[in-house]
Amino acid sequence: MAKINLSGLAHSYMPNPSSDADWALKELNLEWDDGGAYALLGPSGCGKTTLLNIISGLLTPSHGAVLFDDVEVTALPPEQRHIAQVFQFPVVYDTMTVYDNLAFPLRNRGVAEDIVRKRVEEVAEMTDLSATLSKRASGLTADGKQKISLGRGLVREDVNAILFDEPLTVIDPHLKFQLRSKLKELHHRVSNTMIYVTHDQTEALTFADKVVVMNVGEVVQIGTPEELFEVPQHTFVGHFIGSPGMNVLPCTVENGEAIFAGRRIEAVNAAGVSPGQAELGVRPEYVTFAPDGLDARVTRVSDAGRFSVADIECGASRLKMLVREGTEIPAENARIAFDPSSTRLYRDGWLCGRNAAS
Repeated sequence: MAKINLSGLAHSYMPNPSSDADWALKELNLEWDDGGAYALLGPSGCGKTTLLNIISGLLTPSHGAVLFDDVEVTALPPEQRHIAQVFQFPVVYDTMTVYDNLAFPLRNRGVAEDIVRKRVEEVAEMTDLSATLSKRASGLTADGKQKISLGRGLVREDVNAILFDEPLTVIDPHLKFQLRSKLKELHHRVSNTMIYVTHDQTEALTFADKVVVMNVGEVVQIGTPEELFEVPQHTFVGHFIGSPGMNVLPCTVENGEAIFAGRRIEAVNAAGVSPGQAELGVRPEYVTFAPDGLDARVTRVSDAGRFSVADIECGASRLKMLVREGTEIPAENARIAFDPSSTRLYRDGWLCGRNAAS
């Protein structure tokens, strides 16, 4: 296991990058604790796999350094970094038994056979593969093969970190929950540093203790799942985390107050914000019907089980709100209000008074 530091890291696939758009990964500084569970979350092309490959040694960064336990490893190949990587498509030797697949990394390093057996049996028990040890890997389902790939990372005791690159993409939806739960359980049992790349917010938020949200090669926020939901530091995070995502509404700021749809709106971070154009961010969960609220019109209602999603027109803006089951939805003359403790001001996408948590 290792603490991982990324210092001044940046990467471009072009020989002479000249603009922001030329950088697959813009300069960042990150520190990940030994034994932590982290997720790199963002849309396709945001730079998360590039970052993972730099950590593993499959890619050398254009700038910056990678350090494991304060020792620089930037120039070291993957085998000298003691990294286990689990890919989107599991790398499994189909003609071998499950036992031999799990034993392969140890035998390849000349580990004594009695130790190999002990470690394989321990890991097979952890990954629910004990009953299939004597079977050929070719007969396993996709989730079984992914468990082998995971097991090969766990079987070595010299691994600094286990890296996952979209590991559940090829898994049937009904099995994804089981594997996500298994990964979380394994992290608690073995305490390896784990970094999980995904574009799926559910996977990231259920697996990781801390999530690194990326967009267009840039880290926009690092935080716990609760922090990302409750206090998005950027409107992209507000949109990307949550379903539906955060409402982002154009407003103006006057005398430290937000003005939206002709009314003054309380925002938790409004004090000290300079006058001018801004954006009001409020999640659908924190929009309610209120008799003294803003004039609005419900244009559509979608049933989502325990709640409904209402599409609302308010002034020139459109927004969404979550309506609890049993709440009456007015057909006309609706009025809405925003929870002041969960309404925030943004400018140029970023939270005003960055890091304002309340």
